[in-house]
Amino acid sequence: MHSLNDTIVAISSASGGVRSVIRITGPQAIQFCEQVFQADPNSEIRHPQSAIRNPRLLSGSVVIEGDLAVDALLYLFFAPHSYTGEDLAELHVYASGVLIEALVQRLLSAGLRAAGPGEFTARAYLNGKLDLAQAEAVNEIIAGSNRLQLNAAERLLSGRLTKTTDAIRSDLLDCLSLIEAGLDFSGEEIEFISAEQSAERLGAVERRLEELLAGNIRYESLLDLPSIGIAGAPNAGKSSLLNALLGQDRSIVSDQPKTTRDVLSGILTVVPARPDRLASGTNQPSSFPASHFKLQTSNSIQCVLFDCAGLLAAPESILDRLAQQAATEALRHCSTVLFCVDLAKADWSEDLAIRTLIEAESVIYVATKSDLLAPDALQTTLEQLASSFAAAFLPASVKTGRGLDELRSAIHASQTTGEQVCANEGIALTTRHRQAVCEAIENVRQASGEVAQGNEELAATLIRAAHASLAGIAQQPIDEQILDRIFSHFCIGK
Repeated sequence: MHSLNDTIVAISSASGGVRSVIRITGPQAIQFCEQVFQADPNSEIRHPQSAIRNPRLLSGSVVIEGDLAVDALLYLFFAPHSYTGEDLAELHVYASGVLIEALVQRLLSAGLRAAGPGEFTARAYLNGKLDLAQAEAVNEIIAGSNRLQLNAAERLLSGRLTKTTDAIRSDLLDCLSLIEAGLDFSGEEIEFISAEQSAERLGAVERRLEELLAGNIRYESLLDLPSIGIAGAPNAGKSSLLNALLGQDRSIVSDQPKTTRDVLSGILTVVPARPDRLASGTNQPSSFPASHFKLQTSNSIQCVLFDCAGLLAAPESILDRLAQQAATEALRHCSTVLFCVDLAKADWSEDLAIRTLIEAESVIYVATKSDLLAPDALQTTLEQLASSFAAAFLPASVKTGRGLDELRSAIHASQTTGEQVCANEGIALTTRHRQAVCEAIENVRQASGEVAQGNEELAATLIRAAHASLAGIAQQPIDEQILDRIFSHFCIGK
């Protein structure tokens, strides 16, 4: 049951981090924080009902048990200006998981209740801070696995779906009012809207609903969109290659090594190899066999292309180790790796060591900076590379564009998925949203048919049903079973 009368607590951060976040919301959130949190003496505090009065942030410590205390930060958000609409506090604690669990147990023993899945967001909805579609967007953001999915979920959170359906509902009401006005004056020679005009308006509404549904289908295709990772040593030309393949400056390019720290991604569209190029051998080195391209007749496909931090044979600093961990984890889950080696290097021992770090079934070997070598030296170097790595390399140059078309075709050949569609403007729809939109489409379609047959009363009933289906997206009737079903899919602490 979603009650607003008690105060709840949960760990809202992922496990394994340096800092853990304990979230508390409810009418006694501040009082419970006072029991465990000790503010630094120099922290100014202001609150009309509490010794803790700073409306933003306090530094200090939390008492785990007895004399055991650890450093902590306390973030305070007072009602109604908080995520949940209630007093809300976050304890950011720097301690091990065992101590965090002990702290939570102390709070529970003091009278707090453990929050259920999605209960923080459920309170935000019940207190009018979010509509139901926005509340569901929170879970879509948590579940998103790439930037495009997150963008679609963020559009849902911003209220794009509610605004879109509100506009469509307004058009339905306009059409409904004209039809019902005609019914009210059916005994007189007054026509507020003709059957043709009604059908035209309803057809426009149906098309807008279908576009909304189609946008979500494009969004869902991103769940299975293949990912292509660019890997190699620092300064191997990975960022330049990412920008060249995407046709935009997605990644910072610098002569300084270790410029890229995060995983950067974009959508790449690739096409099959062109038979005329393979037949003539244009820009195709003899060391990179034509059979690797696997000539196909399928259409272009899309994939998520990403660049990550340069790999190191022996990372030294903690920052290097964290960046390498993020890079290898991302590469482990991608479908194909573009392994880049700088052709101009005199020694590839580091690159050979780095290659052993990459766990991927499909690898395309790319020799970057090929414009720095003369033709004779290029062929010799490619042969040496092939011998050292036991693999053929495709020479590429972002400055001259050499090899980029062949690389795109090789990427296409490495994928077995069919045609993909990108959802740059799609809105993330849940199953409940899709059901409501489909019901509205069906009702509008039937209403158009009834209007054409002169059954205005039945058409009006169907339009009302379509309006009600769309209205339920943002504001379902408060039904405990409906809310439990929606928020049960959330993480605890969200």
